[in-house]
Amino acid sequence: MEEYVLNAQGLSMRYHRTLALDNLNLTLTPGKIVGLLGPNGSGKTTLIKLTAGLLTPTSGEIQVCGQPISPATKALVSYLPDKTYFSAKQKIRELLDTFQDFYADFDRERAENMLGALGISLEARLGSLSKGNQEKVQLVVVMSRRARLYLLDEPIGGVDPAARDYILNTIITNYDPTATVLISTHLIEDVERVLDEFIFLNQGKIVRQGTADQVREETGKSLDELFREVFKCLPNC
Repeated sequence: MEEYVLNAQGLSMRYHRTLALDNLNLTLTPGKIVGLLGPNGSGKTTLIKLTAGLLTPTSGEIQVCGQPISPATKALVSYLPDKTYFSAKQKIRELLDTFQDFYADFDRERAENMLGALGISLEARLGSLSKGNQEKVQLVVVMSRRARLYLLDEPIGGVDPAARDYILNTIITNYDPTATVLISTHLIEDVERVLDEFIFLNQGKIVRQGTADQVREETGKSLDELFREVFKCLPNC
């Protein structure tokens, strides 16, 4: 049987009266870059936070590399939230120190090499950098872990096209082929060139799933075009 990096079965999450995930079943295999795509409120961030161990599901179960969510799975997951949790006052060197202390799989040499290629000084404070460079720093430290599952929540939101290209190229070239990358984004046209697979999520349910190549071969459409077609026909989008 093929190993699953992520396996969710009957996964539901309710916030008071709002059902964010509705009996969701999902498996992700190693060596793939997967796009988690859907309109606002579709459940993307909830799924990512559950996988990262930041939330507890209302029902169902979720496993990473065959293990239920626990401190052990947190050591296998590298998570980039949609909003930074780093202090603007931190020097880049201090940020690397923190990651090195917390994560045994953090490759500091890789991080320093990437930051050096970007011309970002280790003595610079995060808040002194442009928004695009702050996004790059955050991605560099996340992708410098030797994780099994990378969870990237809106990694290219709010940055210029050149920064987007750098970020996407960093993702492609800096993850282990036995690992899986799950990217949540609204900018489908920008990311679809790097995606092996996609998941369309709406109202907490998977409405379509497959490979980007299959979409192009069977429909003659880009993933972005298919997304617009599917979601214009669905309610509450």
